[in-house]
Amino acid sequence: MAVGLLKEFKEFAVKGNMIDMAVGIIIGTAFNRVVDVLVKQIIMPPLSLITGRITYADRKYVLREAIPGTDGIDAVEEIAVGYGLMIEVFIDFLVIGFTVFLVVKLMNRFRRKAEDPKDKTVATPKDIELLTNLNKLMQEQNDLLKKK
Repeated sequence: MAVGLLKEFKEFAVKGNMIDMAVGIIIGTAFNRVVDVLVKQIIMPPLSLITGRITYADRKYVLREAIPGTDGIDAVEEIAVGYGLMIEVFIDFLVIGFTVFLVVKLMNRFRRKAEDPKDKTVATPKDIELLTNLNKLMQEQNDLLKKK
């Protein structure tokens, strides 16, 4: 059983799936750091300036004020809903979402260009060429059948 599991893992690693995943995770982690700095150091300071120097990460709605402990009485901790950090995380999400949208849009444009059999500047994959030829032959055959 262990030998079969080891063999299956070896096939998984050799096929490249594991390497592709690792590269994706590493790039994703680095991208997350870039977006984090972009939001905290570039987007939030001007937004804070526009809104009267509000630091969003510190924004909260206090449900119960903190009471310091005195004369043997235990202190009561503050209870608050911290919504400011949620605003920053939401901006992070929007930046990441927009960036991924742009990358996918660019990739789709390149893919469409590569799959266009009429575009001679890009080598068309063989499967697309075969499907295009098959489609042309079927159209010719349909035209011949309509004439009869």
